[in-house]
Amino acid sequence: MSEHRRKPPQPQGGGRAAARRAAQQPQGRRAAPSHDVPTGSPSGASDPERPYGGRAEARRAAQRGGGSGRGGGGGRRGTGGGGGGSEGPGRGRGGGRAPRSKKRFIDYPRAGKTGARRFVPSWKQVLGTCFGFLAILLGAAGAAIAWVEVPDVNKVTQAENNVFYWADGTQMAATGGTRNRQIVGLDRIPDTIRDAVIAAENDSFYEDKGVDPMGIARAVVNMAKGGETQGGSTITQQYVKNTFLSQEQSLDRKVKELFISIKVGTTQEKNDILAGYLNTAYYGRGAYGIQAAAQAYFGVDSEDLTESQSALLAATLKGPNLYTPDGGIGPKATREENTARAKKRWAWILNREVEVGRLDAATRDKVIQEGFPKMIDSTAATGLDGQKGYLVEIAKKYVLKTRPELKPEDLDLGGYRIYTTFEKPKVDAMAAAVEKTRKDFLDLKERPELDKYVQFGSASVDVKTGAIVAVYGGEGWDKKHFTNNADTSGVPVGSTWKPYVLAAAMKYGTQNTDPGEGLSPQSKYNGDDLIVIKDRNGDPLLSQGKPFRQKNESPTPYGYVTLEKAMEKSINTPFVQLGVDVGLKNVRDVAESTGILKDSMDQLNASFSLGTSTPSAIRMADSYATFAASGEHHEPYSVTKVVRKGEEMAGFEKPKPENALDSDIADNITKVLENVVQNGTGTRAKELGRPAAGKTGTTDKNKSAWFVGYTPQLSTAVTLFRTDPESRKLLSMNGTGGKDSIHGGDIPTQVWTDYMKAALKGVSEEKFPEADDIWDKADSDGAPTSPPPTSEKPEEKPSETPSETPPTKIPPKQPTQTPSKTPDPDPDPTCKPWDPNCGTDGGGDPGGAANGDPGGGDPGGGTIEGSTDGSTTGRPGGGTGRPGGGVNDGTNDGGGLFR
Repeated sequence: MSEHRRKPPQPQGGGRAAARRAAQQPQGRRAAPSHDVPTGSPSGASDPERPYGGRAEARRAAQRGGGSGRGGGGGRRGTGGGGGGSEGPGRGRGGGRAPRSKKRFIDYPRAGKTGARRFVPSWKQVLGTCFGFLAILLGAAGAAIAWVEVPDVNKVTQAENNVFYWADGTQMAATGGTRNRQIVGLDRIPDTIRDAVIAAENDSFYEDKGVDPMGIARAVVNMAKGGETQGGSTITQQYVKNTFLSQEQSLDRKVKELFISIKVGTTQEKNDILAGYLNTAYYGRGAYGIQAAAQAYFGVDSEDLTESQSALLAATLKGPNLYTPDGGIGPKATREENTARAKKRWAWILNREVEVGRLDAATRDKVIQEGFPKMIDSTAATGLDGQKGYLVEIAKKYVLKTRPELKPEDLDLGGYRIYTTFEKPKVDAMAAAVEKTRKDFLDLKERPELDKYVQFGSASVDVKTGAIVAVYGGEGWDKKHFTNNADTSGVPVGSTWKPYVLAAAMKYGTQNTDPGEGLSPQSKYNGDDLIVIKDRNGDPLLSQGKPFRQKNESPTPYGYVTLEKAMEKSINTPFVQLGVDVGLKNVRDVAESTGILKDSMDQLNASFSLGTSTPSAIRMADSYATFAASGEHHEPYSVTKVVRKGEEMAGFEKPKPENALDSDIADNITKVLENVVQNGTGTRAKELGRPAAGKTGTTDKNKSAWFVGYTPQLSTAVTLFRTDPESRKLLSMNGTGGKDSIHGGDIPTQVWTDYMKAALKGVSEEKFPEADDIWDKADSDGAPTSPPPTSEKPEEKPSETPSETPPTKIPPKQPTQTPSKTPDPDPDPTCKPWDPNCGTDGGGDPGGAANGDPGGGDPGGGTIEGSTDGSTTGRPGGGTGRPGGGVNDGTNDGGGLFR
């Protein structure tokens, strides 16, 4: 044992005092305290006569004297707080090591670092902070999940019907909400629909805890790639949203959805969640829940759904308005586009089922080979038979237009009370008038090729308010006719457009009238057949380098006739030339001011004045109501009130009237159109037995026929046309109903008269306002000669040379034509007399004006629409003009709101 570890002998005469004295003495390696040697003495030797103290005494001495260190005064590593310093023989450092400072809990800024490094956290600090934040977040989430309560299902899933009311307040139809929901248990939900929905929406459904972060990330990536996606939300989240929460897109709702989904996912059985989702989801066709959807689409119970049918229903869950093959609401939700989307999604889901192991490839191949599943008539679920389907559709469109924040899915959730302008007696009367004429007119057994595909459309508007009181949209949804013929574009209106040309002439005048003055209905224009149409400079309009000639229905040499007479007989040539003289833009502006939508109007060429535009029956009835109301226009509307949860929604007030035309102009139009009914092409309407005004319209090859007429109380438009169901193009009605040709003065006028008789039964007879002579310019045989300033485009600048309109008091100069039966002096030398295509080669003028073909006008004077060379493009839903024909071959496209 080393010498310094040897236990010293116990001191004699020791005790506490001795221990204290010992502690005060310097200690070296073998310190020998002495009473006779002062501390720090140069003599560091041990005193053999001083006994060593014990270990306990040394320890206590060390505790009292300071810390260990290389103290001075003796030993090289004394344990006392030496005091010898430099004088002692040891390697002491004076009074011993200073005590260390206390360490901080968070060492930031960091001790021992200088400059910017003091503020750079260590990896331990970064990692600790992350773990700490995560722990806090998890703790807060856990507390929130533990705190959140799942709402009462019964309070938020009791969706009501949407109830639609007639104008008298009685119920018209009920659709949406609980009417089309039937809750079924999981035992009635087959694996076919479970597999399809899980594969399409959430393949990790049985493994996740209500939310799936990886699923959200996958959906984002697939969406960025432009491919088909599963939804980012899990089935649990969608169930929670459908069942417990509102449908608003807000951060607050999404946070609630997240926490409730986790709570539901960890506390409820997965099969119960799946059944709840399938029973609350909306599938389109007004069907909520899998049982109602199975009936609505296929007429089967949910437990009988096949793989193919299940895949289609799963496809609709991506967005019923865009994936229901029937079509939805909006320009991108046509039947064709929806069907294409649904088929693509249907095939993707079947492949997805194979990919996630929920369907074998052989079954998939068989299903795809059998093709897209066949659906039943959609009215099997809604019960919207007869005209009700069209009325509900019009009302819903109006609600969505008035309140754009609403979506189709919002309305279909139910709970809305919608009060409409539709009058049941008038709707029934209109349907009866059409069906009576259809029965008397069409015979599919006798004329299967000619009487097939004939369509009727009609609309009736209150003159004083613009309220739509009745429509005829077709045979009915229950008869598989889903296009609303009353609210569709694509059917040219023919000569019913001529009143707008006359109204523009009375408002704006021509290059031959004094500034600020217009023409009178008694002004005269050349009504002969095949006259050369001239521009405002007096130069011929050219077609393929040759003068363009307008065709009437017959070669009758009318000579110069008043515009009133031209309207009565529906002669084409005066109105084509008048439209050019007035300016086609002015004609369009007048039509638009009375309610015709600009996007339904055709290109501004010579034939524009003859009705190549394609507004709907609703728009035509409302526009003519402006004439009946002495120039006051009311925007058409179909809903007077909407109530939701007992509160009336704002925005459904009656539209305010606008002054569209001067009353003198409107009343003179009415006077001219009264003459059409009394003496012209619309004489069938005289059967009404009360004051009425109207205009017939017939288009090229009788592809459409119209009558638009009104009394002081009611304005009604009726159209008749044929469409090819494959190409969706208009077909000729020559031979239809056993008649060589169909005119607006025949069947449409008869339907109008029968309806108006019933609609106005019991209503007091009223007379139209007296029309004052306008401009008083008709004391001779023409319009004034002095040209006014004009703002027309260069090609329509006024000229010193008068057009086909003769001057008022000076006989007209006609250098290029004479009103006789002989051909124009400068026809193509190969033309035969009165060749309808003479000088045109089937071509149109630079703007697209063209040559109509013989026949097909209104009785008594030629309403065949002079048309283009076929170069003009049809309106939306239409096609292109026919070479040599030229009226729009447009078809029904479903239209927008009141096309």
